[in-house]
Amino acid sequence: MVISLIGYRASGKSSVAPRLAGRLGWTWVDCDRAIEQRTGTTIRQIFEQSGESEVRRIESEVLAELLRSPEQVIATGGGAVLLPENRDLMRTAGPVVWLHASAETLTKRLSRERAAAGRPSLTGRPIHLEVADVLAIREPLYRQAATLTVHSDGESADQVARRIFRHLSNEVRKGRGD
Repeated sequence: MVISLIGYRASGKSSVAPRLAGRLGWTWVDCDRAIEQRTGTTIRQIFEQSGESEVRRIESEVLAELLRSPEQVIATGGGAVLLPENRDLMRTAGPVVWLHASAETLTKRLSRERAAAGRPSLTGRPIHLEVADVLAIREPLYRQAATLTVHSDGESADQVARRIFRHLSNEVRKGRGD
């Protein structure tokens, strides 16, 4: 069984994944970091040099490989849900948890991150408009893919991981044959 964390960028996937994996005694992986390790370049560089379609192609390949390793938590890329085959693969592998945060929370988090190190713009628009535009497209896909939705506004990564663990502990035990 694999637990996939989905959600918009800055929703907390990479912060929650190691905490949830620790509670389960599992490993965890950040799909974006796995892509960067495989390609030897950053997501931002791939996006700028080859476009979003190339990022999504590589992301699908890496995600499919990661989903084959049992007892792991995967922090997926924010756009992993864009392709139906990714949504299907994640649901087949195990629970899919949508870390939902409000547009306001995401805008604040992304504004801080862009000031610090930077993430590529997906639309070239101001961050608050980009978040609204992209969420309008992705929220229905997150909802469709998710087997569990957990709100991450105003909560620490530890609190979110605890809530997910409580919700999924019976399912995880069944998956292990306990």
